[in-house]
Amino acid sequence: METSLRLRGGGSRPQSKSQEGLRIHAKEKLPIASNALLQAHGEIHAATGAPTYLALLFRNFYPRLSANLGLGLAIHFRNNQPLPLAWDNFSYTLRASKAIIPFPSNALLGINLKGRLLADKYFNPTARTAAVELAWTILDLKRGQDVRLKLGYQLLHKMPYFQLRENNWTFNAYMDGKWDVRFDL
Repeated sequence: METSLRLRGGGSRPQSKSQEGLRIHAKEKLPIASNALLQAHGEIHAATGAPTYLALLFRNFYPRLSANLGLGLAIHFRNNQPLPLAWDNFSYTLRASKAIIPFPSNALLGINLKGRLLADKYFNPTARTAAVELAWTILDLKRGQDVRLKLGYQLLHKMPYFQLRENNWTFNAYMDGKWDVRFDL
């Protein structure tokens, strides 16, 4: 099981209480075929101990196309809602990513296209994201230190973002002032 500590902050819009502060995230990937897996993940708020969301996602990988596709469902808990009310925040997820320009001379540098669609329990779209990003992975920058840099642009929100990952640490920054830090345990 993969676990991480996540902290989110900043931005001009107020975030819900479940999005603020330190959260504990857990993810389990269960292989079901050679290029497919079932991914279960959830999160609890560290201060309150209340769940913030639970999700189940079927993911399929297409190595020849350098692509993957995910389809799943999630329950988002808002402000310590009791379980029956949490079902009102039930949603479906569809996500995909594709390496559109891999650089053959350097397999660790590429341009990726990503998209995600969230729909409510009646299949009405509630959120869409699409992004293009330049990703550069540097293995053994120093002995035992791997670094990944991503420079991306959210196409629908017209907003650039940046990611720096160093071994277990990930830092994301967005042009609207939002940021998050993740530490993989």
